[in-house]
Amino acid sequence: MAASSVSSEATRQARGRAKTGATGARARRPRRFGSEKPRVFTPPLRPLEPRSPSTESRTLGYQVIDFSEQVLGITLYPWQKWLLVHMLELLPEGGMRFRTVVVLVARQNGKSTLSQVLALWFMAVWGWPLVLGTAQDLETAEEVWQGAVDLAEEDPELASMIKRVVKVNGKKALELADNSGDKEKVTRYKVKAANRKAGRGFTGNLIMLDELREHQNWDAWGAITKTTMAQAEALVFALSNAGDVTSIVLRYLRKMAHEAIGDPDGICAQDEALGQLHAEAVQASDNPDEEDADFDELDDMEQDEETLGLFEWSALPGCSKWDRDQWAIANPSLNWNPGFTERTIAAACKTDPEWVFRTECLCQWSDGVLDGPFPPGTWEKGQNKPVPGPDGLPMQADEDRIVTSVMVGLGQSGDREMVYVAFAGRRADGVDQVEIAAGRRGYDWLADWLMEPRRRKRIVAITGQSKGAPVSPLLDHLEYLSSNPEEDFDIPVVRWEGSDLTAGWAGVDDAVRDTKVRHQPQPVLDIAATTAVLKVFGGGAKLPDQKASPADIASLMAFTAAHWLLHRPLERKPPPPPPPPVAVDSRGEHAAHAPEYDDNPAHWAF
Repeated sequence: MAASSVSSEATRQARGRAKTGATGARARRPRRFGSEKPRVFTPPLRPLEPRSPSTESRTLGYQVIDFSEQVLGITLYPWQKWLLVHMLELLPEGGMRFRTVVVLVARQNGKSTLSQVLALWFMAVWGWPLVLGTAQDLETAEEVWQGAVDLAEEDPELASMIKRVVKVNGKKALELADNSGDKEKVTRYKVKAANRKAGRGFTGNLIMLDELREHQNWDAWGAITKTTMAQAEALVFALSNAGDVTSIVLRYLRKMAHEAIGDPDGICAQDEALGQLHAEAVQASDNPDEEDADFDELDDMEQDEETLGLFEWSALPGCSKWDRDQWAIANPSLNWNPGFTERTIAAACKTDPEWVFRTECLCQWSDGVLDGPFPPGTWEKGQNKPVPGPDGLPMQADEDRIVTSVMVGLGQSGDREMVYVAFAGRRADGVDQVEIAAGRRGYDWLADWLMEPRRRKRIVAITGQSKGAPVSPLLDHLEYLSSNPEEDFDIPVVRWEGSDLTAGWAGVDDAVRDTKVRHQPQPVLDIAATTAVLKVFGGGAKLPDQKASPADIASLMAFTAAHWLLHRPLERKPPPPPPPPVAVDSRGEHAAHAPEYDDNPAHWAF
C-alpha cells in the first residue's frame, strides 16, 4: 500500500476514534420515546394505576388491553393502553363514567388501530348491538372498518362469530353473533359519512367519529350522536388532530373540557374575551331583554361536563417547533413504532410551512386556517387585542373604536336566513376600521334598526351587492324606501355591482395584506375571512365564492362592501359655468350693457 494511502487511512481512523470516544462506540443521543400520558386530560375519580385487582375493578380498559393482546395478537403502545384505562373508567356506583370522549393527538400515531380494537371488543365481548363508524370522508371510515373486518377474520374465535360481512359500497357492515348465546341476536359495525343524515334511523351504542376537526357545523354531530340518546350506556368516541378556527364542534368540546380542569392553556379566558367583544359589536336588538344573534346554536348540543372526557397529546403552546421534547409529547408513538422516529418528524419540520407542521405534527391549534384568501397570519395581524377592564375582565380598548361617521355594508347568507351589518369608519389615529355591528335572522328588523337615532346620525350611506346575490332583493327594498318620501327611511343606498365588486375585494385584499384596516375579534367574521374560497375571473380579478367556501361568507361580504363604500370617491356635481364677463370700457368703467354671451370656452375669462 502506498505511503499516502496509509497516511489517509490513519487519519480516518483517528477521526473515528475522536467521534466514538475511548469505548469505541459511536456517541449518539438517547432516543426519545413518545409520552405515555397526555399533556392535558380529565383526571380520574380514583387511582387507576398500577394494575391490580382493585384498579381493574374501576375500569374496563384492562379488559380491552387483554383482548387486544390475547385475541387479536396486537400489543398496544403505552399511550394506547393508558388511554383505554382512563377513558373507560367506571363510576363508583357502577356504569361508565364518560359518554363522550375526545382524543387529540398528532397524525400517524395509531388512532385507527385503537378504533378497531375498541369496536371489536364492544361487539364481541360487551355485546353492544351497534357500532357506528364515521368520518368526514366515507372512504376513511371504510378503511378503519375494513381493518376491523380483517382482524376478525384472522382470529379463529372471532371468525366463528361472523354472521355476515356486507361489502356493498355505502352499506358496508360487519355482523357478529351475540355472545349471549341467542343465535337470533347480532352485533353490527356499520359505517356512514359524517353528514346531517348520518345515523338517522339507528340506535347506536358506540359512535366513533374520526377527524372531528372537519366538522364545521353541528349538522353531522347532532345527527350522529343523538342515536345514543335512548341507550342507558353508550359512548361517543371522537378522535382528531388539532383544529383551527373552522372546527366548530371540536373547539366547543375542547373548551368545555379545558374549563372543567382549570383552563391549563388559557383558551377559556381567550374565548371569553372574544365572546365579550363579539357581544359588544353584534347588536341585533335595542331591547335589552331580547337575546342577540346566536351564531352557534348550541342549545341542543350542550354537553354535560361530568360525562365529557378529554385526552390531549399536544405540544405546549408557544414552544419552538424544534423542541424535540415537545415532539415526544404530541407524538406518543414516537420510537415505540420502529418506523416513526425523530428523523421522520425533523424532515417534516424542515420542509412543511410552520403552521402546517404545528397543526399536523405538534397538534397545536391555529387561530386561522392553513389555507385562506389572505396570506397566513395577515388577517390575525390586523385584529384588535382586548385589554383588561376595571373589573379585570377583557374589554375593547378605547383606541380600537370607530370615532367618525360610518359607511354600512350588508351581507346575507346563502340560505337567506341571516343578515349581517358591517360598519366602516376611522379610528382616532386615522386608521380604517371595519366591524360587524349586527347579525340577525330575517330582514324585517333592519330598516328600523338602522334608523334608530343614535345610529342614524352617524350613518352616511349603505351598500351591498346589488345584483346576483342573496342580499340583492334587500338592497332593492331599501332603495325603494329611501326614494319614497312617505317612508321613514332616508339613508342613501349606493349600488355595488359590476367591476366595483372585484375592485372592492382588491381593496380589502390590499388593506389586509398591508395591515391598513383593523377589525375586532369576531368569530362570525374571522371564520369567513380565513376560510373563504376565491373565484377568479378573466383578467385575474377575484371575489369570494359562496358556493365553494366551506363556511358562510356573508359577514365577509358585508365587511368588503362597507370598506369599498368608505373608499369610494364621492360623487360631486360639476360646478355651474361662470357668469358671462362684464364689459369694461377703455376708461376702466363698467359699460352700461354686457355683450351677448359667448359660448366658446376659448374666449371665457376666469
